[in-house]
Order: sequence, then structure tokens, then C-alpha cells
Amino acid sequence: MKMTKNRLSLFVAAALISTVAVVGCKKKEEAVVTPTPAPVETAPAPAPVAATASVTSLDLGNAVGADMKVTMPMTTFKPTDAIIAAVGTATSDAAATVPGKLSAKWTFQDGQTVNEESKDINFNGNGVTNFKINSPKGFPVGKYKVDISLDGAPVKSAEFTVAK
Repeated sequence: MKMTKNRLSLFVAAALISTVAVVGCKKKEEAVVTPTPAPVETAPAPAPVAATASVTSLDLGNAVGADMKVTMPMTTFKPTDAIIAAVGTATSDAAATVPGKLSAKWTFQDGQTVNEESKDINFNGNGVTNFKINSPKGFPVGKYKVDISLDGAPVKSAEFTVAK
């Protein structure tokens, strides 16, 4: 029995030493710390820019086509001609509709107003608006001018002559 006790003691001692050795050799797991990124500051979204309308061209003639454009631009007219100002317009955003007022002021050589006309327009993309003057008695021979305004601001002008 003494031998069995020694063996048992030896066995218990070996088991205890093995357990201590295994526990002692085991690496301690370190806590992994993941740094929290600093919050990213973002600029506020830019406010939408309102679409605008602009006058892109001004042609004078005595006839227009189906597209409302002057068929043959000219600067000299007969006294009995109808005189048409074809005003080309565009919007900064082709998909937007921009309300506005387009005006034409026609003057004779001494600054005398021949005619004034305004049109409320919903501009959308590219377009053409026509202003027309005529005189059943015929226009006096001389120099004329048409001034185009958009929302009250002068934007284009053209000089022309009426000759026999």
C-alpha cells in the first residue's frame, strides 16, 4: 500500500506541476483597443442655385420661319416692311422653367419712341420670342434702334435703317 500511496502522490504532484506549467506558459491575451476615428466634419450641402434666363441673340428681319427665327437677317428695310426682332433666349438649366418679362422698345433717330411692348414668358431651355412693328402709312426714312430688356434690365440692342 505504501507504494500505491507514493505512486498516487507522485501522480498528483505531476498533474499539479503540469497544470501550473501549462497555465504559467499560456500567454495572457491582451485586450485589443480599436481607436475610434474622429468624426468627419462635412460641409453643408450647397443651396440649390435658381435657374436663370438670358438673352442669347437678337436678329432683325421681315419674315420668320416655323422656328420663330428670322429667315434672312437684315439691317435695311423698306418703309412698308414689317420689322421683326427675333430674340433668342436660354435658361441656365434646360429642365427648369424660369418666369420673366421680355421687353422691346423701338425708337426713331431722335430718340422718339415708335413702339414699346412687353411679354410675360415662362422661359424653358432655348427659345425665340418675336416682337414686330409695322406702319400702314410706312415708316419715315431714317435710322432706328430696338432695345431689348429682360426683367427691366437692358440686354441687347440693334440699329437698323429704313430707306426707300
